[in-house]
Amino acid sequence: MSVDKKTKKKRRRLLGFVFSIASIIILTYISISLITGRGLNFSWVMGIFTPRAPVEIADEFFFDVGRDRVFANLDGFIASVGTLGIQVLDYGGNETLRDTFRMARPAVRALNSRAIAFDIGGTAVRVFDSGNIISAVEASGPIISASINRNGWFTVSTQEGGGLRGVATVYNSQGTAVYRANMGSGYVLTSALSPDNRSFAVLNLADAGSRIPQFHGLNQRDPDNTFVLPGTVIIDIHYLSTGYLLAISTDSLIALDYGGAARTLFDFFDERLGGFIFYDDMIILHLLEHGVGHSGKLLRLNGAGQIQAELSLSREIISMSFSGGHMAVLWSDGITVFDENFEKIPLTSDNITMAGVNRILALSEGNALATGEHVAVGIRN
Repeated sequence: MSVDKKTKKKRRRLLGFVFSIASIIILTYISISLITGRGLNFSWVMGIFTPRAPVEIADEFFFDVGRDRVFANLDGFIASVGTLGIQVLDYGGNETLRDTFRMARPAVRALNSRAIAFDIGGTAVRVFDSGNIISAVEASGPIISASINRNGWFTVSTQEGGGLRGVATVYNSQGTAVYRANMGSGYVLTSALSPDNRSFAVLNLADAGSRIPQFHGLNQRDPDNTFVLPGTVIIDIHYLSTGYLLAISTDSLIALDYGGAARTLFDFFDERLGGFIFYDDMIILHLLEHGVGHSGKLLRLNGAGQIQAELSLSREIISMSFSGGHMAVLWSDGITVFDENFEKIPLTSDNITMAGVNRILALSEGNALATGEHVAVGIRN
């Protein structure tokens, strides 16, 4: 047999092997999709064989999801949630998902490529990615808040029964309820699940102040420990990758260990909290000087509470957002995009309109989306 024939035969065998592997992968994906009910989306398969060309962000996006629109970044896609449901567009403005249902007060939280949309005061919950509704849940009581972790597991906090009885429920990535914590008294603000799906915390407000019961293992009725902060309002909670729980109050950032022991990471008693962002193991604080107009600073802290970057401010911040190493800030008179060290990134978008804009959403690669009730404008770096 000639060398050319041997080479051709080897190529045919190699191609046959690659085709067999690809067929197994696709058939496995179809089976999993049918079992889980997620639907079929072959864009990722085509991406294996055809490199995805970067899509330039559109100058303007058109979302028709009703009133009270809120937006989320889905790792290269933009989700809008409104009173009429969910709509997802890619950066070019092309629709990739639509789900129509009614909500009175829409809200959305996103992490990586998944998001959870929920109706505050209602019962509707949807977990979705750029092309699929992954799970649809009806809560058993009026929803107060919801959260989602990196594994796609999510929590829903509701107010049920008489008085201030609250309930926080943990769902797995397919929307099956796996744990339920009943708060006998106090008002449930929110709940959070650790990145490894093993620890669960509930932020509860009572007459004595703020309480955070923690449940480890999701297999017992009573909490393993409860942290109480008398006379102070804790605003939000967030798990670090280490398993430690962060709690931010009106004057400090606190870390709780597995045993419920607290340690103040950073305090700002002499300043006013203008805003904050939890992003993985990073915290961004917007602090204002008391009685000095809009003078203040932006701080980026690591999970240990150490300052990693600082920016002095003298302008009013209307909205701020962080994603993928970039910080987008909407001022009363313009828009700025920074890197994670608060160095300004030049913008190439022409004729940026501020009319009707009241929120900013940081996107990937230093892009952003400026939004309002009737406008959604793409901002390019």
